[in-house]
Amino acid sequence: MKNIFEQVKLRNLTVKNRLIRSATWEGVANPNGSVTEAAYKIYEELAKGGIGAIITGFTSVADNDFYFDGMMRLSRDELIPEYQKLAEIIHRENCPVIAQLALGAYYRETQNGRFVQTEPDEMTPEEIQETIDKFVNAAQRAEKAGYDGVQIHAAHFFFLSRFISPLVNHRNDAYGGSAEGRARILTDIMRGIRKVAPKLHITIKINCNDFTHGGLDEDESLVICKMLAKDGIDSIEVSGNGTSVSGVRPHVNEGYFAKFAAKLAKDVDTPVIVVGGLRSRDVMENLLNSTDIALLSLSRPLLREPNFPTMLEKGETSESKCVSCNACYSSHEHRCIFRK
Repeated sequence: MKNIFEQVKLRNLTVKNRLIRSATWEGVANPNGSVTEAAYKIYEELAKGGIGAIITGFTSVADNDFYFDGMMRLSRDELIPEYQKLAEIIHRENCPVIAQLALGAYYRETQNGRFVQTEPDEMTPEEIQETIDKFVNAAQRAEKAGYDGVQIHAAHFFFLSRFISPLVNHRNDAYGGSAEGRARILTDIMRGIRKVAPKLHITIKINCNDFTHGGLDEDESLVICKMLAKDGIDSIEVSGNGTSVSGVRPHVNEGYFAKFAAKLAKDVDTPVIVVGGLRSRDVMENLLNSTDIALLSLSRPLLREPNFPTMLEKGETSESKCVSCNACYSSHEHRCIFRK
Protein backbone atom coordinates (compact mmCIF):
# COMPACT_ATOMS: atom_id res chain seq x y z
CA MET A 1 0.00 0.00 0.00
CA LYS A 2 1.06 3.55 -0.71
CA ASN A 3 1.45 5.79 2.30
CA ILE A 4 1.15 9.57 2.20
CA PHE A 5 4.10 9.96 4.51
CA GLU A 6 6.68 7.79 2.79
CA GLN A 7 9.69 8.81 0.80
CA VAL A 8 9.24 8.74 -2.97
CA LYS A 9 12.07 8.67 -5.51
CA LEU A 10 11.37 10.22 -8.90
CA ARG A 11 13.76 11.00 -11.71
CA ASN A 12 16.25 13.58 -10.41
CA LEU A 13 14.11 14.16 -7.33
CA THR A 14 13.46 12.56 -3.94
CA VAL A 15 10.55 13.79 -1.83
CA LYS A 16 10.00 12.95 1.83
CA ASN A 17 6.25 12.42 1.39
CA ARG A 18 3.60 12.34 -1.33
CA LEU A 19 2.27 15.86 -0.69
CA ILE A 20 3.36 18.61 -3.08
CA ARG A 21 2.72 22.30 -2.76
CA SER A 22 1.09 23.23 -6.04
CA ALA A 23 2.24 26.52 -7.55
CA THR A 24 0.13 29.29 -6.05
CA TRP A 25 -0.01 32.92 -7.11
CA GLU A 26 1.37 35.42 -4.58
CA GLY A 27 1.94 38.57 -6.62
CA VAL A 28 4.53 39.97 -4.25
CA ALA A 29 7.63 40.23 -6.46
CA ASN A 30 9.16 43.54 -7.48
CA PRO A 31 8.40 44.85 -11.01
CA ASN A 32 11.72 43.50 -12.30
CA GLY A 33 10.90 40.05 -10.92
CA SER A 34 13.24 40.20 -7.95
CA VAL A 35 12.30 38.44 -4.72
CA THR A 36 10.86 40.38 -1.79
CA GLU A 37 11.12 39.68 1.93
CA ALA A 38 7.42 38.81 1.87
CA ALA A 39 8.13 35.99 -0.59
CA TYR A 40 11.03 34.66 1.48
CA LYS A 41 8.74 34.50 4.52
CA ILE A 42 5.94 32.74 2.61
CA TYR A 43 8.29 30.00 1.40
CA GLU A 44 10.07 29.59 4.70
CA GLU A 45 6.71 29.01 6.41
CA LEU A 46 5.67 26.49 3.75
CA ALA A 47 8.95 24.59 3.96
CA LYS A 48 8.68 24.36 7.74
CA GLY A 49 5.14 23.00 7.43
CA GLY A 50 6.20 19.53 6.35
CA ILE A 51 5.32 19.54 2.66
CA GLY A 52 7.20 16.98 0.53
CA ALA A 53 8.25 19.47 -2.17
CA ILE A 54 7.39 23.02 -3.16
CA ILE A 55 6.51 24.25 -6.64
CA THR A 56 6.98 28.01 -6.53
CA GLY A 57 4.37 30.42 -7.82
CA PHE A 58 4.08 31.68 -11.40
CA THR A 59 7.62 32.63 -12.47
CA SER A 60 7.80 34.35 -15.83
CA VAL A 61 10.55 33.53 -18.29
CA ALA A 62 10.39 36.97 -19.93
CA ASP A 63 11.18 40.56 -19.00
CA ASN A 64 8.45 41.78 -21.35
CA ASP A 65 5.64 39.67 -19.91
CA PHE A 66 3.06 42.20 -18.74
CA TYR A 67 0.23 39.80 -17.94
CA PHE A 68 0.36 40.40 -14.17
CA ASP A 69 1.95 42.75 -11.69
CA GLY A 70 4.08 41.16 -9.00
CA MET A 71 5.40 38.24 -11.05
CA MET A 72 8.59 36.51 -10.04
CA ARG A 73 10.90 36.21 -13.03
CA LEU A 74 13.89 34.09 -14.04
CA SER A 75 14.48 36.17 -17.13
CA ARG A 76 17.93 37.59 -16.37
CA ASP A 77 21.16 36.30 -14.85
CA GLU A 78 21.27 39.21 -12.37
CA LEU A 79 18.29 37.70 -10.57
CA ILE A 80 19.97 34.34 -9.87
CA PRO A 81 21.43 35.27 -6.42
CA GLU A 82 18.00 36.18 -5.05
CA TYR A 83 16.51 32.90 -6.21
CA GLN A 84 19.53 31.09 -4.81
CA LYS A 85 18.65 32.56 -1.42
CA LEU A 86 15.05 31.38 -1.84
CA ALA A 87 16.19 27.84 -2.70
CA GLU A 88 18.52 27.80 0.30
CA ILE A 89 15.70 28.84 2.66
CA ILE A 90 13.54 25.97 1.41
CA HIS A 91 16.38 23.43 1.41
CA ARG A 92 17.10 24.10 5.10
CA GLU A 93 13.91 22.20 5.88
CA ASN A 94 14.87 19.16 3.79
CA CYS A 95 12.40 20.23 1.13
CA PRO A 96 13.11 20.24 -2.64
CA VAL A 97 12.02 23.23 -4.68
CA ILE A 98 10.72 23.36 -8.25
CA ALA A 99 10.37 26.62 -10.20
CA GLN A 100 7.13 26.96 -12.12
CA LEU A 101 8.27 28.48 -15.43
CA ALA A 102 5.49 30.36 -17.15
CA LEU A 103 4.53 33.00 -19.65
CA GLY A 104 1.36 35.00 -19.20
CA ALA A 105 1.32 36.02 -22.85
CA TYR A 106 3.69 36.70 -25.71
CA TYR A 107 4.20 40.42 -26.33
CA ARG A 108 5.60 41.64 -29.64
CA GLU A 109 7.51 44.92 -29.66
CA THR A 110 6.25 47.36 -32.28
CA GLN A 111 8.27 49.95 -34.19
CA ASN A 112 7.22 52.70 -31.80
CA GLY A 113 8.54 50.72 -28.83
CA ARG A 114 5.17 49.54 -27.55
CA PHE A 115 4.38 45.90 -26.77
CA VAL A 116 1.30 44.18 -28.16
CA GLN A 117 -0.06 40.84 -26.95
CA THR A 118 0.27 38.39 -29.81
CA GLU A 119 -1.72 35.17 -30.16
CA PRO A 120 -0.19 31.88 -31.39
CA ASP A 121 -1.74 32.19 -34.88
CA GLU A 122 0.08 35.47 -35.44
CA MET A 123 3.50 34.40 -34.21
CA THR A 124 6.35 33.83 -36.64
CA PRO A 125 8.47 30.64 -36.40
CA GLU A 126 11.28 32.84 -35.09
CA GLU A 127 9.06 34.17 -32.29
CA ILE A 128 8.06 30.63 -31.33
CA GLN A 129 11.72 29.64 -31.16
CA GLU A 130 12.48 32.76 -29.14
CA THR A 131 9.80 31.70 -26.65
CA ILE A 132 11.18 28.16 -26.41
CA ASP A 133 14.63 29.60 -25.77
CA LYS A 134 13.26 31.80 -22.97
CA PHE A 135 11.92 28.75 -21.14
CA VAL A 136 15.17 26.85 -21.62
CA ASN A 137 17.29 29.79 -20.46
CA ALA A 138 15.09 30.31 -17.40
CA ALA A 139 15.50 26.63 -16.51
CA GLN A 140 19.25 27.03 -16.73
CA ARG A 141 19.05 29.94 -14.31
CA ALA A 142 16.91 27.87 -11.96
CA GLU A 143 19.56 25.16 -11.96
CA LYS A 144 22.29 27.72 -11.24
CA ALA A 145 20.19 29.04 -8.36
CA GLY A 146 20.07 25.56 -6.82
CA TYR A 147 16.53 24.52 -7.73
CA ASP A 148 15.81 20.81 -7.92
CA GLY A 149 13.46 21.03 -10.86
CA VAL A 150 11.26 23.13 -13.08
CA GLN A 151 7.60 22.95 -14.01
CA ILE A 152 6.45 23.95 -17.49
CA HIS A 153 3.17 25.82 -16.91
CA ALA A 154 0.79 24.74 -19.67
CA ALA A 155 -2.46 25.18 -17.73
CA HIS A 156 -5.01 27.84 -16.81
CA PHE A 157 -5.11 29.43 -20.27
CA PHE A 158 -1.84 31.28 -19.94
CA PHE A 159 0.39 31.36 -23.03
CA LEU A 160 1.34 27.68 -23.34
CA SER A 161 -2.16 26.57 -22.39
CA ARG A 162 -3.56 28.80 -25.12
CA PHE A 163 -0.96 27.57 -27.60
CA ILE A 164 -2.01 23.92 -27.19
CA SER A 165 -5.75 24.72 -27.24
CA PRO A 166 -7.65 24.21 -30.51
CA LEU A 167 -9.79 27.19 -29.54
CA VAL A 168 -6.82 29.52 -29.94
CA ASN A 169 -4.23 27.79 -32.11
CA HIS A 170 -5.32 27.42 -35.75
CA ARG A 171 -1.84 27.19 -37.25
CA ASN A 172 -1.26 24.84 -40.17
CA ASP A 173 2.50 24.45 -39.80
CA ALA A 174 4.55 22.14 -37.55
CA TYR A 175 3.17 23.91 -34.45
CA GLY A 176 -0.49 23.39 -35.26
CA GLY A 177 -2.96 21.26 -37.16
CA SER A 178 -3.38 18.54 -34.51
CA ALA A 179 -2.98 17.97 -30.80
CA GLU A 180 0.52 16.64 -31.45
CA GLY A 181 1.40 19.67 -33.57
CA ARG A 182 0.12 22.18 -31.04
CA ALA A 183 2.01 20.34 -28.28
CA ARG A 184 5.29 20.36 -30.16
CA ILE A 185 6.22 23.58 -28.36
CA LEU A 186 6.04 21.66 -25.06
CA THR A 187 8.30 18.83 -26.20
CA ASP A 188 10.73 21.33 -27.73
CA ILE A 189 10.93 23.17 -24.39
CA MET A 190 11.35 19.91 -22.47
CA ARG A 191 14.10 18.63 -24.75
CA GLY A 192 15.87 21.97 -24.62
CA ILE A 193 15.84 21.97 -20.82
CA ARG A 194 17.03 18.36 -20.67
CA LYS A 195 19.97 19.26 -22.91
CA VAL A 196 21.22 22.24 -20.87
CA ALA A 197 20.16 21.14 -17.37
CA PRO A 198 20.07 17.31 -17.32
CA LYS A 199 20.03 17.10 -13.50
CA LEU A 200 16.72 18.95 -13.13
CA HIS A 201 13.42 17.19 -12.55
CA ILE A 202 11.13 18.38 -15.36
CA THR A 203 7.42 18.36 -14.66
CA ILE A 204 4.47 19.98 -16.41
CA LYS A 205 1.13 21.38 -15.30
CA ILE A 206 -1.63 20.86 -17.84
CA ASN A 207 -5.38 21.25 -18.14
CA CYS A 208 -7.31 18.01 -18.33
CA ASN A 209 -9.99 20.16 -19.95
CA ASP A 210 -10.30 23.82 -20.94
CA PHE A 211 -13.98 23.69 -19.94
CA THR A 212 -14.64 26.01 -22.88
CA HIS A 213 -16.54 25.18 -26.07
CA GLY A 214 -13.98 24.41 -28.75
CA GLY A 215 -11.11 24.21 -26.29
CA LEU A 216 -8.86 21.36 -25.24
CA ASP A 217 -10.95 18.40 -24.09
CA GLU A 218 -10.02 15.29 -22.13
CA ASP A 219 -9.35 13.18 -25.22
CA GLU A 220 -6.85 15.66 -26.64
CA SER A 221 -5.31 16.28 -23.24
CA LEU A 222 -4.70 12.54 -22.93
CA VAL A 223 -3.04 12.53 -26.35
CA ILE A 224 -0.71 15.37 -25.31
CA CYS A 225 0.08 13.86 -21.92
CA LYS A 226 0.93 10.50 -23.50
CA MET A 227 3.11 12.31 -26.02
CA LEU A 228 4.96 14.05 -23.19
CA ALA A 229 5.33 10.78 -21.29
CA LYS A 230 6.75 9.05 -24.35
CA ASP A 231 9.22 11.91 -24.80
CA GLY A 232 10.44 11.53 -21.22
CA ILE A 233 8.72 14.13 -19.04
CA ASP A 234 9.52 13.29 -15.40
CA SER A 235 6.04 13.93 -13.96
CA ILE A 236 2.69 15.43 -14.95
CA GLU A 237 0.48 17.56 -12.70
CA VAL A 238 -3.17 17.41 -13.74
CA SER A 239 -5.21 20.58 -13.34
CA GLY A 240 -7.99 22.31 -15.28
CA ASN A 241 -8.93 25.67 -16.70
CA GLY A 242 -10.45 28.45 -14.63
CA THR A 243 -10.15 29.40 -11.00
CA SER A 244 -10.50 26.89 -8.20
CA VAL A 245 -13.91 25.40 -7.47
CA SER A 246 -15.69 27.05 -4.57
CA GLY A 247 -17.48 25.32 -1.74
CA VAL A 248 -15.34 22.17 -1.60
CA ARG A 249 -16.07 20.12 1.53
CA PRO A 250 -14.28 17.07 2.94
CA HIS A 251 -15.84 13.79 1.74
CA VAL A 252 -18.38 15.63 -0.39
CA ASN A 253 -16.80 17.00 -3.56
CA GLU A 254 -13.05 16.50 -3.20
CA GLY A 255 -10.57 15.75 -5.97
CA TYR A 256 -12.42 17.19 -8.94
CA PHE A 257 -9.61 16.35 -11.39
CA ALA A 258 -8.93 12.92 -9.90
CA LYS A 259 -10.94 10.91 -12.44
CA PHE A 260 -8.87 12.17 -15.36
CA ALA A 261 -5.63 11.85 -13.38
CA ALA A 262 -6.45 8.23 -12.53
CA LYS A 263 -7.13 7.44 -16.18
CA LEU A 264 -3.86 9.06 -17.25
CA ALA A 265 -1.87 7.34 -14.51
CA LYS A 266 -3.19 3.97 -15.67
CA ASP A 267 -2.06 4.64 -19.24
CA VAL A 268 1.47 5.99 -18.64
CA ASP A 269 4.51 5.01 -16.60
CA THR A 270 5.21 8.68 -15.80
CA PRO A 271 4.33 9.70 -12.21
CA VAL A 272 1.05 11.63 -12.15
CA ILE A 273 0.31 14.39 -9.64
CA VAL A 274 -3.24 15.55 -9.09
CA VAL A 275 -4.34 18.92 -7.71
CA GLY A 276 -7.84 20.20 -7.04
CA GLY A 277 -10.03 20.13 -3.95
CA LEU A 278 -8.14 17.64 -1.78
CA ARG A 279 -9.12 18.24 1.82
CA SER A 280 -9.04 15.06 3.93
CA ARG A 281 -6.52 12.36 4.74
CA ASP A 282 -8.78 9.38 4.09
CA VAL A 283 -9.84 10.66 0.65
CA MET A 284 -6.20 11.29 -0.28
CA GLU A 285 -5.10 7.87 0.95
CA ASN A 286 -7.94 6.23 -0.94
CA LEU A 287 -6.89 8.00 -4.14
CA LEU A 288 -3.33 6.80 -3.72
CA ASN A 289 -4.34 3.22 -3.11
CA SER A 290 -7.26 2.82 -5.51
CA THR A 291 -5.46 4.40 -8.48
CA ASP A 292 -1.96 4.69 -9.94
CA ILE A 293 -1.73 8.38 -8.99
CA ALA A 294 1.68 8.92 -7.38
CA LEU A 295 1.50 12.31 -5.70
CA LEU A 296 -1.07 14.75 -4.35
CA SER A 297 -0.86 18.50 -4.83
CA LEU A 298 -2.26 21.11 -2.41
CA SER A 299 -2.79 24.85 -2.82
CA ARG A 300 -5.54 26.58 -0.84
CA PRO A 301 -5.31 24.26 2.21
CA LEU A 302 -1.72 25.47 2.63
CA LEU A 303 -2.87 29.09 2.54
CA ARG A 304 -5.13 28.37 5.49
CA GLU A 305 -2.68 26.04 7.28
CA PRO A 306 0.92 26.06 5.98
CA ASN A 307 1.67 23.29 8.50
CA PHE A 308 -1.22 21.10 7.34
CA PRO A 309 1.14 18.24 6.26
CA THR A 310 2.80 18.11 9.68
CA MET A 311 -0.57 18.20 11.42
CA LEU A 312 -1.80 15.33 9.26
CA GLU A 313 1.28 13.25 9.93
CA LYS A 314 1.09 13.79 13.69
CA GLY A 315 -2.61 13.01 13.76
CA GLU A 316 -3.50 16.48 15.02
CA THR A 317 -6.09 16.80 12.26
CA SER A 318 -7.56 14.72 9.45
CA GLU A 319 -9.17 17.51 7.44
CA SER A 320 -8.20 20.92 6.13
CA LYS A 321 -9.91 23.97 7.58
CA CYS A 322 -10.06 25.53 4.10
CA VAL A 323 -13.70 26.20 3.14
CA SER A 324 -12.91 27.09 -0.49
CA CYS A 325 -14.44 30.54 -0.21
CA ASN A 326 -11.86 31.83 -2.75
CA ALA A 327 -11.53 35.14 -0.92
CA CYS A 328 -7.78 34.55 -0.99
CA TYR A 329 -7.82 35.44 -4.69
CA SER A 330 -8.62 39.07 -3.91
CA SER A 331 -6.47 39.38 -0.79
CA HIS A 332 -2.98 40.82 -0.47
CA GLU A 333 -0.28 38.18 -1.02
CA HIS A 334 -3.06 35.68 -1.84
CA ARG A 335 -3.43 35.00 1.86
CA CYS A 336 -6.26 33.23 3.64
CA ILE A 337 -8.63 35.82 5.14
CA PHE A 338 -9.23 33.58 8.17
CA ARG A 339 -5.60 33.67 9.26
CA LYS A 340 -4.66 36.22 11.88
